[in-house]
Amino acid sequence: METRYANHPEEIKRYNTDELRSHFLVEKLFEPGKVLLTYTHHDRMIFGGVTPAENELTIKLDKELGVEYFLERRELGIINIGAAGTVILDGEEYNMVNHDGLYVGRGTKEILFRSENQNNPAKFYVVSTPAHHTYPTVKIGIDQIKPLELGEPKTLNERKINQYIHPNNCQSCQLQMGLTQLQPGSVWNTMPCHTHERRMEVYLYFDMEPETRVFHFMGEPNETRHLVMKNEQATISPSWSIHTGTATSNYTFIWAMCGENITYDDMDFVEMDQLR
Repeated sequence: METRYANHPEEIKRYNTDELRSHFLVEKLFEPGKVLLTYTHHDRMIFGGVTPAENELTIKLDKELGVEYFLERRELGIINIGAAGTVILDGEEYNMVNHDGLYVGRGTKEILFRSENQNNPAKFYVVSTPAHHTYPTVKIGIDQIKPLELGEPKTLNERKINQYIHPNNCQSCQLQMGLTQLQPGSVWNTMPCHTHERRMEVYLYFDMEPETRVFHFMGEPNETRHLVMKNEQATISPSWSIHTGTATSNYTFIWAMCGENITYDDMDFVEMDQLR
């Protein structure tokens, strides 16, 4: 598990491209047969990819977190962005097709991941945050979600927002998680942009062609920076940073948040004339 430390907004004013990428961009999350995780000190979120191939995989973190098992004091969100697979929680199996989600409550001891076909593996995107209460584990199938439809063609941001770990579907301590799909012809997400000082966020961009690139914008509104990102890469968005993007084609992204509340629309919007 790689560790990324928290950053002051004044620091990134002096970062060059390589420094900015090394602090905020995670370039590789999915590799067959491996668990690849990143621990960010921004609200102590852990995120990454689990890609089982021939054998089942598990997340085993104890000494790193000072506990006896991974979810002793944490909750977990999972969305499968690959082929069909199964998650086994303390012996109970949850079959997950592409875009299915799962909320796992604190206290679950054994977590196993399996692919239905090792030559076309599942890709489990996982996000974990500290938790101080146990809520029930809930599977959230993509066919159960009624998406929010926002944006319009003339502003190039027509999109469907699928809320997975959200009060509409299940209870959680502080983790929120969802999947946004941009429609063909749309490339902007969340513009006009916003910050939410009370919560941080991680974005995973995927369902992109090999040549497609996302330009993810970050930084304070009057000191913006950008990251050029490929398919299946993620970026850390501190609470003081804007988080918006545009791309060379439409794409899908998973957003995961944690912090002071679980109010999805608790946002501090940025007027267009404030951006620099």
